[in-house]
Amino acid sequence: MDKLSLTHSYLKPPTFTRQERVLTKYQISDETRQWLKEPTFNNWLWEDNELAELVCQMYVDLELTKIFDIPHKTLKSFVNVCKSSYNVTPFHNFKHAFMVTQMCYTIIHFTGLVDKMTPLEKLSMLTACLGHDLNHPGYNNAYQINADTELALIYNDQAVLENHHASMLFCILSHDQSNITANLDGQQKRQFRKLVLKCILATDMSKHGEIVNGFKKIAPEFKYEDEAHRHELFSMLIKCSDISTEGIIPPHVAERWVDLLLEEFFSQSDREKHEGLPTMPFMDREKVTKPSAQIGFIQFVMIPLYETLGMVLQMGPLIEPIRNALQYYKDLQQAAKDAQAK
Repeated sequence: MDKLSLTHSYLKPPTFTRQERVLTKYQISDETRQWLKEPTFNNWLWEDNELAELVCQMYVDLELTKIFDIPHKTLKSFVNVCKSSYNVTPFHNFKHAFMVTQMCYTIIHFTGLVDKMTPLEKLSMLTACLGHDLNHPGYNNAYQINADTELALIYNDQAVLENHHASMLFCILSHDQSNITANLDGQQKRQFRKLVLKCILATDMSKHGEIVNGFKKIAPEFKYEDEAHRHELFSMLIKCSDISTEGIIPPHVAERWVDLLLEEFFSQSDREKHEGLPTMPFMDREKVTKPSAQIGFIQFVMIPLYETLGMVLQMGPLIEPIRNALQYYKDLQQAAKDAQAK
């Protein structure tokens, strides 16, 4: 099948018995390895320890363990420490980290970018995705700043959570048993750190417009041989991966993610009201519905972001399901209005 013509209706997800899924922790089938490269992957079929094994498989299939001499024991320890460093929150948890990593893995294969990236860039991107929300407390930067939290004080109100996530990641890498960069030389380590930090900090939505507009300026004359251009591309890539559960994945997978995101938003808004802090309308359970929240986000954030990356990468088949998701929520909203009118 031509991967560029793939849509949700064309691919039937693999089916597994419980026993077979347990075995995939140690013997991951070729079918599963291929599914990891598709936007239809369903994370809800897997437990967290199994998802951790699938993350390890991505590193292996990109030959990163061989190229950078990463012992499998060290890789597994690194992934498991990352997993345990995610909090039990409705949305920003290890499953989200997995989905971001898996979608990045999908996009680089789907668009052919994987053939243009250096091994160090692949290592940096996968690692940045896995660690981009480490120790997320379930309350965003606005809350951290308005509530004068310890994190806000540490990071001087600047990209509070993103700086914290990055710091957590490099703390994990500082321990021998989980240091997958141990065998990189000095220059490689500096390049790795530079790109990982850039990508994690790019997930700060307060910088969204700046990053997207900056990429629009270089896209018409984009050069893969220009490292600065590639790094801007990777910033866009992690941003697209970070919000992918809002629309690119199949509805039966995405709906649960949307519910969990709204649950986390509403929890923060409730707490802000209780503490007398400023609230945001899109997080207020009394002011937003699922359709209204999704229509605005998909139409004004997600589609423009993916279209902008599409100025350089062939993103068309990945944008189609997002447009379908937009129409789905518009139909839901209209149905609700029709019901009220009766």
